[in-house]
Amino acid sequence: MSPDEVYEAIAGELSLMDPAVRSSAEAARLLDPEFVEVGASGRRYTYEEMVAGLPDHPGSAADGPRHEPSQITGVLLAPGLAHLTYETVFEGNRARRSSLWRKQSEDTGWRMYYHQATPVPPSAL
Repeated sequence: MSPDEVYEAIAGELSLMDPAVRSSAEAARLLDPEFVEVGASGRRYTYEEMVAGLPDHPGSAADGPRHEPSQITGVLLAPGLAHLTYETVFEGNRARRSSLWRKQSEDTGWRMYYHQATPVPPSAL
């Protein structure tokens, strides 16, 4: 297990915040077919829901606001399984985020398996 693997997962995470990727077919290739997300709203999303809705999600418009990540770190939990944590600010709202990335083969590469966002109230800053 090398630190390069964590960097590859981080690169995928950052790509999914890029409006050009979010509104393209590339996003579907970065999500695992078993993907699940619990958004900052508390809503649960499946792979199918996310692929269908991501182009319309906040942060997907090229001329709109963007998610600004900070403090991104990662650790390999097992071969082919990385856990990332970081914070984002989007339109003044802060969230703490956690995602699991897995790599099942060289052909598929790293794909996001699970993502969760937790809002950070201003009083917690």
